[in-house]
Amino acid sequence: MFLGQVIGNIWATKKYEALHSFKMMFVQPLNSEFEKLGEPIVAIDTVGSGPGEYILYITASEAVIPLPVDMAPVDASIVAVVDSVNIDKLRRNN
Repeated sequence: MFLGQVIGNIWATKKYEALHSFKMMFVQPLNSEFEKLGEPIVAIDTVGSGPGEYILYITASEAVIPLPVDMAPVDASIVAVVDSVNIDKLRRNN
């Protein structure tokens, strides 16, 4: 899984039949410090996320797993909305 932030949505007049009930979102990949990592991607939203939310997404052939079909032309799927992040503040410099 990868960390990202939803930065927008896509409106499509025609979609692959199995994707009609799902939104397509623009996702900005992020690193562990919440900094931009590369270019935005398009991901199918399987959890009801919205612009500005931090999310977890999956890619490659695993991106089809959350969908109710065996195969679909999907390269990335949003699988979780991040509610909170806890970071250990007691890091030691050795």
